[in-house]
Amino acid sequence: KNLRLKLILFGFIFKFFSSISKSFFLGLFNAPIRNELGISHGQFGNIYATATICSSLLLIWVGKKIDDYRILNYSLFVIILLFLSALFFSFINSIYFLALGIFLMRFSGQGLMSHTSTTTISRFFEKTRGKALSTAWFGLSTAEFILPVFVTYLLIIYSWRSVWQGISILVILFLPIIILNTIKSIQLDSREENKNKDNKKIEIKSWRRRDVIKDYRFYIVSLNMLAMPWIATGVFVYQSFISDSKMWATYTIPKAFMVYSITSILTLFISGFLVDKFTGRKLILFMNIPLLLAMFTLFHFNHEIFAYIFLGLIGVSNGLANILGSSTWAEIYGVKYIGSIKALTTAFMVFSTAFGTAVFGLLIDNGFTMENIALTAAIYILLSLFLLIFIRKKVEPVRL
Repeated sequence: KNLRLKLILFGFIFKFFSSISKSFFLGLFNAPIRNELGISHGQFGNIYATATICSSLLLIWVGKKIDDYRILNYSLFVIILLFLSALFFSFINSIYFLALGIFLMRFSGQGLMSHTSTTTISRFFEKTRGKALSTAWFGLSTAEFILPVFVTYLLIIYSWRSVWQGISILVILFLPIIILNTIKSIQLDSREENKNKDNKKIEIKSWRRRDVIKDYRFYIVSLNMLAMPWIATGVFVYQSFISDSKMWATYTIPKAFMVYSITSILTLFISGFLVDKFTGRKLILFMNIPLLLAMFTLFHFNHEIFAYIFLGLIGVSNGLANILGSSTWAEIYGVKYIGSIKALTTAFMVFSTAFGTAVFGLLIDNGFTMENIALTAAIYILLSLFLLIFIRKKVEPVRL
């Protein structure tokens, strides 16, 4: 039990620190960096998107290495990389350094830090995987709740460069102590056992990544998994367009984000228990239904109150997607090579966020109304859900 608590603490803290490379955090430094470098919103956006896509490509290869090394050594490598990335970020003085700085931050934090947390927990937990993952993901929710206000306060007192230097010192002093006290003794085979009703250990086939990419089920499940990131990113990036289309007040959607945050956190905890009771592979059928209802709300209603319902429903799908995105792959394909599989699915997810931004922008530029876009997104959800329903009985692990 003590080992399980240590692993959950490790996952929580790595998730918390992955937040320093998330869009909500880097966005806090958008204005001072743009002002200092003299670049526009559009230029910053293009650099950000390109650096993010490049980081996702490298993650496919480096993320796979978590299967080959002791988790302690791999985590130490990730910590040193995050420290160097945060330190480098404080010295940005040109658009080239900005591109490299964002690439390093997105790769080490959003990519490797998050990947190490969820892969380790997916691998070592079986019976209580859902609850363990939901507690680890709460690390990111905690960061989203605390850091924007705290960093905004720090930026009043200190320069943005000093804040990043402070972050880098915190990373290199605090995180090595955490890993030495939580995962020092963890090996690939020190796992929570999964037994059936006759108390016999269940053995399932562990798929290699090269076998997974030949499996048609992987693509149908992925289509469903990617609905949330591309649609939600489009909604978040173009929230001003939604407000203008619906004639909502400027602060309606920012205030509705509080509902999104609450429903995300509540669903995060509930979904942990649901995954342990019903399994992730059975729950993915229901994952995007709240998102579908959100698109219907956006399509059909114009009153400001529906902004809160719309974002609240997206929050429910977000809470489900965060847990199911980690647990389902481990259930279907086993855990021995889960690092390389999750490196691929995380890269897909990052690609889909860039795809969502591009698709929404393209549709808006071509005269699509917000209602047309909501309908397009709803059709995507329904088609991917229909394919999943069609193969639902085949989404099972292969028993040895």
